[in-house]
Amino acid sequence: MAKRFLGFILAVFVVMPACAGDDLEYKWDVGGSLGLCYYLGDANSTPLRGSSVMAAINFRRNFNPRMALKTSLSFGRYSGTTEGLYLPEGPGSTAQSVDLPFKGNVVDLGTQFELNFWGYGMGPGYKKLSRITPYMLLGFGLTIGSTSDGGCFGVNFPVGGGIKYKVKPRLNLAFEWSVHFSTTDKLDGVKLSDPYYLKSSGIKNKDAYSFFMLSLSYDISPKLRKCNN
Repeated sequence: MAKRFLGFILAVFVVMPACAGDDLEYKWDVGGSLGLCYYLGDANSTPLRGSSVMAAINFRRNFNPRMALKTSLSFGRYSGTTEGLYLPEGPGSTAQSVDLPFKGNVVDLGTQFELNFWGYGMGPGYKKLSRITPYMLLGFGLTIGSTSDGGCFGVNFPVGGGIKYKVKPRLNLAFEWSVHFSTTDKLDGVKLSDPYYLKSSGIKNKDAYSFFMLSLSYDISPKLRKCNN
């Protein structure tokens, strides 16, 4: 009887690594991002021009190795100027050279759907997972902006992509670039809210901002799954 019991215990320890090893899949990952934020609008159409620091806290729900949903709270700073631009003083008036520098802050609370090009993860070869994969994103968020001459509020629609790399079974590194098209035209201040006197609606002729960032996250909450011999 004792030999049978000892044999059972040894069998349990042999099977356990197959069920709780490094190939476990996790429901969530939590982490943060650091990078650059820059404004895109009437006073700037050049990527990274007037960029400043940004930071974010991220929570990601991993549905499977190809799909995930990330929720982020982000904060960014940016600057710009109308130097070199010719703006009209009113509808139909002659354009004149204007120099209006500005600085702004943006707070973004948003959710984005991520689609990995390849199955992302680490595990046995039969799962055909990759430690590195490019991905694309599309989402929805809320925008709160502020400059020296006022604040603004709107919604935004982020579009972008990046590359994920699994450093260790539960540690993830990602490089991401996204453009957030907003419904507000006051990220560059009230004075530049409609400098060309053009009709606008939705995100047409409105301001946008971009995040260019590096993220680090850690997997938590393993998925329950049956053990296979």
